[in-house]
Amino acid sequence: MKRVATAAAIAAVSIWAAGAASADPAAGREKAAMCQVCHGLDGIGKNPEVPHIAGESEIYLMAQLRAFRSGERQHQQMSIIAQSLSDEDIRDLADYYASIKFEVTVPDY
Repeated sequence: MKRVATAAAIAAVSIWAAGAASADPAAGREKAAMCQVCHGLDGIGKNPEVPHIAGESEIYLMAQLRAFRSGERQHQQMSIIAQSLSDEDIRDLADYYASIKFEVTVPDY
């Protein structure tokens, strides 16, 4: 059982690495124009109900966009938007938003 899980994890990382290698963050920034109303070019949600996606992992962002596209995950707006995204669009957008750097300050209590 452990070998199967390990093999699956290795396969997932290999698939991600192959996809991420061809990602183009500059193209992702251009494509993010359609995202900026809600998520902004900076990846910070412009509405309290919109998640911040800046700095999220590429793997996470690609998985979520693919889930919206396939219908596995449902959201009134994202499900429609994701339908028009190609695999290349998803890689580029994920690479762009993942490349945004920000700083977190933990309160000193």
